[in-house]
Amino acid sequence: MPNKTIYVSDDDLPLYKRAQELAGNLSSAISIALRKYVELEEGRLEGYDEITVRVGRGAGRKQRFSGVLLAEGGRASKSGYEAFKVYRTRTGKFALHADRRNQYIVGADDERYLSGWRSWVGNWSSDQSWSMAQGEATLYVVDTIEELRELVPEDLYELVEEAAGQPAVEDLDI
Repeated sequence: MPNKTIYVSDDDLPLYKRAQELAGNLSSAISIALRKYVELEEGRLEGYDEITVRVGRGAGRKQRFSGVLLAEGGRASKSGYEAFKVYRTRTGKFALHADRRNQYIVGADDERYLSGWRSWVGNWSSDQSWSMAQGEATLYVVDTIEELRELVPEDLYELVEEAAGQPAVEDLDI
């Protein structure tokens, strides 16, 4: 295996020492960092961004991938709303981030009180009930655009279908 010499400034020496502690050996740490850097930069040059989304209930956890946003939309109902973002990933798949927020339920007899504040005037009964859940977000990854059709509203699917044929970056010779 060939040897390579890396010159490190005195200011960066603690960083290199910590990397060696975490990776076991400095060569391995440098290779991992360079591999990630090259992957991200090649994706950036192709027009892809590093995307980080929240998944799960409440604060959930974060997931990251390389992609380009194709379209976004949402829909609301009496019980809350859903927001959708559709990405084309660097590997050519489609990623759908579905965020369902403010899902709430009103007691069965209180259905009429979902129609606005005017309907609440005069209804100060102590027999009201409601419940609310923190949002839940999901990341779906599908191989083809057709697989998205059943996961998103029709108008959003049409936007994705239109955008999917466009390149992430168009280089202009101007």
